[in-house]
Amino acid sequence: MNAKRIYVAFLWMASALILPSCNKPEAPAEAMSPSTDHINMMVKDWERARKFTMAYLDSSNDQSVAFKSSKQTPRTFGEQLLHLSEVNYALGMAGTGKPTEMGFGKLEKNDQIKSKADLTQAVMASYDYVIAGLKEMNDKQLMDTCSIQLGPNFKPTMTKGEMINKLFEHQTHHRGQATQYLRAQGLTPPQEMLF
Repeated sequence: MNAKRIYVAFLWMASALILPSCNKPEAPAEAMSPSTDHINMMVKDWERARKFTMAYLDSSNDQSVAFKSSKQTPRTFGEQLLHLSEVNYALGMAGTGKPTEMGFGKLEKNDQIKSKADLTQAVMASYDYVIAGLKEMNDKQLMDTCSIQLGPNFKPTMTKGEMINKLFEHQTHHRGQATQYLRAQGLTPPQEMLF
């Protein structure tokens, strides 16, 4: 009888020691840092896009800033890249939540930006803004909802990740248009930078 009680007591003590170690509660979700894996990939793409756009600016000259390929062309080369920059700020603020005073109407028609150096500074600052905003985010925040007023009856709502993807597509589109401006001046646009 004593041996049986000792055995039961031993089992009880052993389980008391083992069970707590097997059933440790998981750390609360708030204590775990949210992933930034996807954000880090986005930052790399934006850094590559910045470098690619810089190569377009390097391929231009001071005359390129005011160059239009025809009277029907709505924007000069400089205005094309300044429009790209305005949207980097506007959609970038919606997508990242990073505050800025820049946005629509602040750059494209700015008559103070006349030289290649001025244009380069303004355009690169817009990329730096988007990249800095992304670096302040985590992957979970990409699923937050945001919206932007783009017209009197047009205010699209989407996730922040979708907004940033739309922004990336926009800057790619306008950088691509800049190719024809350079070629029309006899200048050579840079090779594609996929990697």
